[in-house]
Amino acid sequence: MSKRPVVALTGASGYIGQNLLKKIEDKADIIALSRNGDNYEDSEHIQWRSCDLYSMNDAEKALEGADVAVYLVHSMMPSAKLTQGSFEDMDVILADNFAQAARKNNVKRIVYLTGIVPGDGEPLSRHLRSRLEVENILRAYGTPVTAIRAGLIVGPKGSSFPILAKLVKRLPIMVLPKWTRMDTQPIALPDVLNALDEGLENEEISNRSIDVGGPEVMTYWDMMLKTAAIMGRKPKAIPVPFITVKLSRLWVSMVTGASKEIVYPLIESLKHPMVVQKENYVEGISDGEITFEESAKYALESERQEGIRLKLPQLPSFKQDVRSVQRIILPEGETADSTALYYVEWLESLLNPWIRTTVDEEHCCKVGTSFSSKSLLELSYSKERSTTDRALYYITGGLLTDSEKNSRGRLEFRKIPEKNELIVAIHEYMPSLPWFAYKYTQAFSHLIIMRLFSNHMKKKSNETVYSESTDPAKG
Repeated sequence: MSKRPVVALTGASGYIGQNLLKKIEDKADIIALSRNGDNYEDSEHIQWRSCDLYSMNDAEKALEGADVAVYLVHSMMPSAKLTQGSFEDMDVILADNFAQAARKNNVKRIVYLTGIVPGDGEPLSRHLRSRLEVENILRAYGTPVTAIRAGLIVGPKGSSFPILAKLVKRLPIMVLPKWTRMDTQPIALPDVLNALDEGLENEEISNRSIDVGGPEVMTYWDMMLKTAAIMGRKPKAIPVPFITVKLSRLWVSMVTGASKEIVYPLIESLKHPMVVQKENYVEGISDGEITFEESAKYALESERQEGIRLKLPQLPSFKQDVRSVQRIILPEGETADSTALYYVEWLESLLNPWIRTTVDEEHCCKVGTSFSSKSLLELSYSKERSTTDRALYYITGGLLTDSEKNSRGRLEFRKIPEKNELIVAIHEYMPSLPWFAYKYTQAFSHLIIMRLFSNHMKKKSNETVYSESTDPAKG
């Protein structure tokens, strides 16, 4: 190529991102994206940008000038001091912001590292269902997506292999639930990097989902035995048919010390066979060459000789902010914009006569009490950043807001592409109440209110469906 391609790399400071950056920096100009990008120094072919992908504005700025974008983002870890909501719903926002930003910046292709979607006919685990939903969202705005689907990635960091290694190291006797006897196709980190690199360069595999795996299909117990042999250990095993996935995830979290945010979704996915599917096989990409034993030896040797601990992701430190995300049903014919205004009206009807709400001509909202003229919350509608599928309000005042610190607090209603579902999210909100008081009063009340609103919208949707099915004109 006469011109070096510009690659926007999300998660550039993370485990996979750091290694991919090293692999491609000799042939591409890289926009390295991280929440803490300002902490890194630029080099000749690497430009660091700080980016919070929960902000669509940040995402748009992050992808300016990019030809291709690599999506290595996953929201299993908390993103604020108080994070309310599931990782699935968080991932919807991140992927939707990224996909819309890619379209706005005319990015030619997105390369996405995700998990193998099994073809066993079983309902997908939460983790894999979320990974597939993200893949669909990334495709929803027209940018071609190359999805590289991998199972367990073997390397000295990350999540899956360090958890397995810690189990082997700490347990002289191991019980073997059913999931430890499920087939999987582990893949070494260098083989994953080769597949991602191919996705960046090979336009012929655009808009494809490609499974990748190592040269061996084996069970998790096989991997434990080989890892134990490398460590010089001989653990005893007791097969048990009665330990459920829920019990297993608790046991694994306790033994390894890994956070439940990481362990629970991963263990829930181990009920599926994670092997390369024929329909998603591409010669030269799908078939990794490094054996499990070779990659495990390298990971363990790195720990011993280079001082690299088999490190599990740690919870980051946060400012005193709040992120709260919930998913609700969107009734037929409604939009994100109309639902936001309806929510303000519904809130007053729910909490009448104590709470009063107002909406002005600009759709700006105030929430207050019936016995005071002062507002509890003030929401300023962002007309220029809103569409029918996304209503954005900045939290600009009120007694419940720390106005001095609340520079980016916002509330949004966002439709999930190709679904009759809506995400309602509060981002970077800084409450005025003392933290302990806020957590067990206002934050708790918000969750209850959102649950009631979700139930209300579900009932409203069912009534709409029933009304349409009994309408003689549509019969």
